[in-house]
Amino acid sequence: MLLYLTDYLMNFDSSFRVFQYLTLRAILGALTALIISLIIGPIMIKKLTHKKIGQSIRQDGPESHHEKAGTPTMGGALILVAITISTLLWADLENRYVWVVLFVTLTHGIIGFIDDYRKVMQGNSDGLSAKTKLFWQSLIAISVGVFLYTAAELPAETQFIVPFFKNVMIDMGWGYVFVTFIVVVGTSNAVNLTDGLDGLAIMPTVMVGAALGIFAYLSGHVSFAQYLAIPYLPESGELIVFCAALVGAGLGFLWFNTYPAMVFMGDVGALALGAALGILAVLVRQEIVLMIMGGVFVAETVSVIIQVVSYKLRGKRVFLMAPIHHHYELKGWPEPRIIVRFWIITVILVLIGLATLKLR
Repeated sequence: MLLYLTDYLMNFDSSFRVFQYLTLRAILGALTALIISLIIGPIMIKKLTHKKIGQSIRQDGPESHHEKAGTPTMGGALILVAITISTLLWADLENRYVWVVLFVTLTHGIIGFIDDYRKVMQGNSDGLSAKTKLFWQSLIAISVGVFLYTAAELPAETQFIVPFFKNVMIDMGWGYVFVTFIVVVGTSNAVNLTDGLDGLAIMPTVMVGAALGIFAYLSGHVSFAQYLAIPYLPESGELIVFCAALVGAGLGFLWFNTYPAMVFMGDVGALALGAALGILAVLVRQEIVLMIMGGVFVAETVSVIIQVVSYKLRGKRVFLMAPIHHHYELKGWPEPRIIVRFWIITVILVLIGLATLKLR
């Protein structure tokens, strides 16, 4: 919205033209989201505590987690508020990609909110059933996939890009919708599985979101795209404002979520942020790179799959507990050590993902 205001003010003072630059609006978007988070955070935590909206702890979980019972949850709503306000203020609202990523993020946030509400406020430990959550996640992802495929204006918008190779761009046809479904739903649930320790999920989300913002900016700039041999996507550049808002909101939330956490994000945050990363990767055509950079999320998900399959087929567990961060807890690793090491792994993986821009 402020972009339109600065457009008008340019008629009186040409210095307002500086707000046309994506880089400046991205910086302002990150700062706006960060400030909103830091201001609203204490108020939200106080209200959640007053209403006794506290986290319930798995009885079969690590003993150290039982002391966390009652810690305010559903703090992910803070992230969504900050991201939404900041994006609406600084992004070009005529850009369809901006609305697509906001739609996917907020609708998954609603699914997570309902799940959290049933668990915390209604005392239903199961919340939404897995089938119900998967149904709505799938409906959203498939609907968005169909919209993007039918509205595509350039072949590059729906081609499957293989990193490390300059000219490997596969026309998927309607398979694009299936890829969108897999990436959005898979990433949403992967981040949700990772959200089990204080700050474990939010920092990798921030790092991967920032990297995807770089891909979005470069893909939306014709000269950079040609130089780096990546697909030129004219509307993708504006996504850097959303990514910057995600970074700012995520860091603001981490201020309260760092060990020992004052608030947990809950499904309202985890499902939404995971879906946001998924749709961002789809829009900038970097699904494989997302898997590389989000390797921690992938490992958490794979550990659960291995555990379930092994127990059903062999009657034995591979890990002491899944997801894998609980395995290391039960091996005696202190929680901060697990968190920071997973962060370090994510830094390395994000750098590898960014390296695909040149290693082609």
